[in-house]
Amino acid sequence: MGLLSCVLSASSAWATSVEVEVEDESSGRGYRDASGHADARTMGDLRVSIRTGQLRPPRGFAPVDVGLQNTGPVPLTVRLAFRGHSGGGTRVTERVVEVPPRQRLVTWVHVPASLYSGNLHVDVAGQDALVNPVYLDGVNSATMLVLGSLKDFDGTAGVPVADSSVGPLFSLRTIDPKDAPRELAAYVGYPVVMVPGDPLAVPADVWATLESYAATGGRLVLTELSSGVRERLPLLDTNDTAAGADYGFGQVWLCPSSLECGHVLKGLLRMPLPGPVNPAGLAPRWERGNMLAGGFAPLLDNARAPVGRFLLLIFLFVLAVGPGSLMLARRRGPVAVLVAVPMVSVITCAALVAWSVLVDGFSVHSLRYSLTLLDSERSRAVTVGVAAWYANMSMGAVSLPATSALLAPDTVGADDSTLEMDWTHGLTVKNNFLPPRTYREWGEVSVLPSRSRLSIRRDGDGVRVQNALGARLEEGYLRLGGQHYAVPEMTDGAEVTLGAPLPEGETPVNRLLSDAALGAGRLSVGKERFQAPLSEGGFIVRLGGVGMSPTSTVKMELEGGAHVVRGQLEEVRP
Repeated sequence: MGLLSCVLSASSAWATSVEVEVEDESSGRGYRDASGHADARTMGDLRVSIRTGQLRPPRGFAPVDVGLQNTGPVPLTVRLAFRGHSGGGTRVTERVVEVPPRQRLVTWVHVPASLYSGNLHVDVAGQDALVNPVYLDGVNSATMLVLGSLKDFDGTAGVPVADSSVGPLFSLRTIDPKDAPRELAAYVGYPVVMVPGDPLAVPADVWATLESYAATGGRLVLTELSSGVRERLPLLDTNDTAAGADYGFGQVWLCPSSLECGHVLKGLLRMPLPGPVNPAGLAPRWERGNMLAGGFAPLLDNARAPVGRFLLLIFLFVLAVGPGSLMLARRRGPVAVLVAVPMVSVITCAALVAWSVLVDGFSVHSLRYSLTLLDSERSRAVTVGVAAWYANMSMGAVSLPATSALLAPDTVGADDSTLEMDWTHGLTVKNNFLPPRTYREWGEVSVLPSRSRLSIRRDGDGVRVQNALGARLEEGYLRLGGQHYAVPEMTDGAEVTLGAPLPEGETPVNRLLSDAALGAGRLSVGKERFQAPLSEGGFIVRLGGVGMSPTSTVKMELEGGAHVVRGQLEEVRP
């Protein structure tokens, strides 16, 4: 279990000091239940239960659960569409589900967390559409998601209900584990997810999603950690006994008693927690300039207005229309001016169009950064990344699997463009993933199948390394026999012989974690997980190309970027 199990000593120290760091003023504050309530409606043979008033996470998506019971003898195809309203227009989030005869199921419509309210439309063929208002509870306190009942939480968490006269320390939402969503996007927006009961009672597919949530940067709190649970957490170091253990890009917290759980939750939720990635959004209109929200600079040069070139063009146009017209009028007469001025305007417009076509073109421009943990034993890649996008024309639909999530900037303005999403088979952004002539950044987290690897084989007294990572290897380091070696630049599929080991005291890991490799601070959270020293047989490399995130399949013109990959060597024996 050497893979990805390096636990920073700071985490252990912080975990043991949570109890003493919690301030007195927060120790007396409790939680607020924001699970919402269900509205029951009937449409012929279909009974619909729509939950409203549920807690909205600070980022990502808010899962809206809809119970559907078919009391008739034939299956029903139901289309659910949430239409939320904001300053930029109507956002549509839909899902199509088939309800078998005389059965009940719970399905989920994931709504962007930037929305506060909207209408849920339920459509069944041959019947009038049902429209039910839904509002999401947006609070200023910290938020968490609980997979279990409120009774289970009260019995294990050690946190009282908040007094009405005192603001809550945090708000929570409870979900029945057997009905819980199976998409990673439903969880990634919540800073903390807790399972107050027996984790083995959680359905296997739900647990797989929870494990992916922790691996991609979430904080998973458990009250029991038996041997069976450890088997469901393959990246957890079996020798680690710390309360808060690093797990991929996230953490797993164990609190076997209510007293410990109270300290852990208060320690985690006493201040805002960052998301796994930090894409930069557009600044408010009154602050618009060349900088994004938070003072970030755009990653793509295409997004910067060519002020100098346009000023030069305007200057030439003014010269041609002003002094040029006077000179032409003196030499050729006023009729020539009436012909020349429109011609100059047409030529100027043609020059602008030609510049847009020849320089920007009709392709999608992207610059991409990512951090990837390769789990070779389970043939998967855990990735957190951010990509900058720009195009002259709006691109088509973009699809992502259920084991991934798309994250918009936390500072989303009211002027964001309309989005239309379909959750029937994973996430499909039907339109406006990238509006025309608009710079946009998207964050991504994913756990995807992968056979990418860096393999070695013994060749006499030397060691040969083969790049099977699917992209050009630009720089890298590995640890073998207690010594660090530099991995030279090589193309995908190439094989080279390792040189002499590096001098003692070198810190090769930090060389690859420069600010440029982390998207100018947009992947700073994941950097902490990559700073641990390499274990025996471990490697860390920087790749070129599009990376391993789901949107790498989009047809684009790659402007650059970097992808840092960490994992364990695979030895090929003759």
